[in-house]
Amino acid sequence: MKVTVGVSGGIAAYKSAELVRDLQKQALDVHVVMTQAAQHFIQPLTFAALTGHKVITGLWAPEGSDAGDAASAIEHIDAAQTTDALIVAPATADILAKFAHGIADDFLTTMYLATTAPVIVAPAMNVNMWQHPATQANLETLASRNVRIVQPESGYLACGMIGAGRLAENEAIVQAVLRVLHHRHDLAGETVLITAGGTREALDPVRFLGNRSSGKTGYALAEAAQRRGARVILVSAPTALRPPAHVEVIPVITTAEMRSAVLERLDQATVVVKAAAVADYRPRVQAGQKLRRSGPLTLELEPTEDILAAVVEHRRAGMLVIGFAAETEDVLAHGRDKLLRKGADAIVLNDVSREGVGFDSDRNAVTFLTRDRAMELPEMTKRDLADRILDEILALRRPSQMMAESDSDLSMAPGD
Repeated sequence: MKVTVGVSGGIAAYKSAELVRDLQKQALDVHVVMTQAAQHFIQPLTFAALTGHKVITGLWAPEGSDAGDAASAIEHIDAAQTTDALIVAPATADILAKFAHGIADDFLTTMYLATTAPVIVAPAMNVNMWQHPATQANLETLASRNVRIVQPESGYLACGMIGAGRLAENEAIVQAVLRVLHHRHDLAGETVLITAGGTREALDPVRFLGNRSSGKTGYALAEAAQRRGARVILVSAPTALRPPAHVEVIPVITTAEMRSAVLERLDQATVVVKAAAVADYRPRVQAGQKLRRSGPLTLELEPTEDILAAVVEHRRAGMLVIGFAAETEDVLAHGRDKLLRKGADAIVLNDVSREGVGFDSDRNAVTFLTRDRAMELPEMTKRDLADRILDEILALRRPSQMMAESDSDLSMAPGD
């Protein structure tokens, strides 16, 4: 989940660097926008090093840079539309006044007007500036427009005065951000190993056997799990997708490579989600040179490695193993058969015969199948579906945790 920290020009600007770190600890992808005044207190390079992203400091590209004016002119619109929240800390009296009166004379103020994402401001200023009727009127205006205000604290101020106006503690700002994002951190402590994409089996140097998997579901699961606090290992067959931020990505091509990569890292995982569409067969013999067209061609195929079965065979105690099944007929029966044969904890069952969902789509509808029940997850975006699948995985985790706690209690009970 992407959030943008706006830094305006107050002495408390140096505290924003630590705020960025604290937000990152909540599995948030943090970007930074700075006003010109803020750069007198802290350098953009600091935030660039912390976030790994370009720090935006103005509406226009610097003179002599390769970025065109056309691109920089709409950059604030892109930033406004792609962020999930805008947090301004510190928010000076000047920036609050501009927000309240719709003045858009730099990147931050323009982005504020252009975004529909939640906005949080954490004011910091001299006590007299804070108490001035103009500042309080601006705050009332912003509050009436659903801007969340993290009240400043009272104490010794940089100007030497004592009173209200000191920037709120980072913990208070972070909690405000998590509340507006409805952000969960319920996978903290888990290591989730996810496979994604479609493996390819070479026929000759230019052709391969494969499938229509885009990898979107696996990548959405990786992004969602990381956002919810898990350490994520993504073993990915070729896709056209950008790897999610803060996720360990292991690129592979063939089914054999994917199997090796998964088993090498299996002892690190607490949850394994086999979302990849693995090629079930490969040519028994790979041609060393490109096959020429010369009439009918017969290929002899052999089965590829069964990765899910290998994971179940080598699983550690307490590990959850979730498989995927793409079916075109007798969907529930085939899914239940796979669940029982493979010994997984659950199967995410995908009816790929349905039009408009699944392959080549950003939407899908699946059945989360366990030995006890079949939970229908209706059509939704694959990003939303990823969270619903993770919710169901956590529901499987809770009974096992309760059992472990119960066993622990029993072991501590006095003997006869």
